[in-house]
Amino acid sequence: MRWITELFILAMAGGVCLRLWLSVRQVRAVTAHRNEVPEAFADRISLTDHQKAADYTVANALLGRTSLAVDSLVTLALTVGGGLTAIDALWARAGWPALWTGAAVILTVACLTALIDLPLSAWRTFKLEARFGFNRMTPRLFFADLARSAALAVLIGGPVVLGALLLMDRAGRFWWLWAWCGWVGLTVLMTWAWPAFIAPLFHRFSSLEDPALRGRIESLLQRCGFTSQGIFVIDGSRRSSHGNAYFTGIGRNKRIVFFDTLLSSLTHPEVEAVLARELGHFRLRHVRKRLLVTMGGSFAALALLGWLAAQPGFYAALGVTVPSSHAALLLFVLAAPVFLFFATPLGSLWSRAHEFAADAFAARHASAGELAIALVKLYRDNAATLTPDVLYSRFYYSHPPALERIRRLRELAATDSAEPAAAAPAAG
Repeated sequence: MRWITELFILAMAGGVCLRLWLSVRQVRAVTAHRNEVPEAFADRISLTDHQKAADYTVANALLGRTSLAVDSLVTLALTVGGGLTAIDALWARAGWPALWTGAAVILTVACLTALIDLPLSAWRTFKLEARFGFNRMTPRLFFADLARSAALAVLIGGPVVLGALLLMDRAGRFWWLWAWCGWVGLTVLMTWAWPAFIAPLFHRFSSLEDPALRGRIESLLQRCGFTSQGIFVIDGSRRSSHGNAYFTGIGRNKRIVFFDTLLSSLTHPEVEAVLARELGHFRLRHVRKRLLVTMGGSFAALALLGWLAAQPGFYAALGVTVPSSHAALLLFVLAAPVFLFFATPLGSLWSRAHEFAADAFAARHASAGELAIALVKLYRDNAATLTPDVLYSRFYYSHPPALERIRRLRELAATDSAEPAAAAPAAG
């Protein structure tokens, strides 16, 4: 299966070149418009804020290129470079049973990649984010979060990895089908458990205390037919000045969550409009559709892995000399993103369609005008560029570009304000 080696290297090189080309286009577009605020935003975003967003976007793009180079080199080193084979040979000397040897190899690779990523993560937090006034994370909190994440990875990921290895070794030819069933169950369980048991390990949740805003939100929930176990505020300001709002969980664990940074910058009507947009994803079944697509994609991926794991040439083509269940898992996890990258624009297109639909839902149940104002504030406060490159945004953006999105919302707001006037003569 020599062709797999050639295809993998070609996809890797093509993906790197495409990413770099798009990054160069993005930087050029943002830099070219740095000194002029788009007319649609001139009344609400100052030139200083616009230039900050441009510089922040460029800084992220440059750091992204470094991250791309590191990730690509690590992937090549572990696969065709023989890194996995070397780690496997090292642990084979311990003489452990295959299951525990496989778990040790996977843990070693996970720790190695995390350690390589750590300097870039720290630089992003304490240099880049701090440079633009966003970071509020202390080194102590940074490493505490890291420790909690590592503990969760071991407690949750450990049994998952052991279960997968057991299935691969003992469940026969269709092990991947059983693995998929377990994956679906775990996904549903984690979606249910996240808001109540896992997220509180990282953030402090408190009930929304503002009675006027709470009443407004409860009225919105009633209009949208949404039930929730509570409206919560999290201490996002402990880590960053970026703001956000979302709902999470399923069943009785559904929660509406606001960052305290968002509540401090938006008025009550604007908060209502932002939440209405988030509820739109729920009422329009976007979350369910994405979950179903994810399940379908994981089914196809595991079926492919089930076939590849039985092909000795698959291992040799990607630098592994001794086939094993853990090697198959690691090779697939390392190689799959290289090929899936080229599907990014399809996922982005689908996501943008959902965002437009959620905006329209918010316009029907709250105010399109208030949502437009809120989004402009969020663009400003989060230093989001207003002038991205067209191809870059089409390829990567899960949300519509600012100009396009605000224009549509203002059109909806104008339509809403014109309808009562148009109906007035008939009422007489």
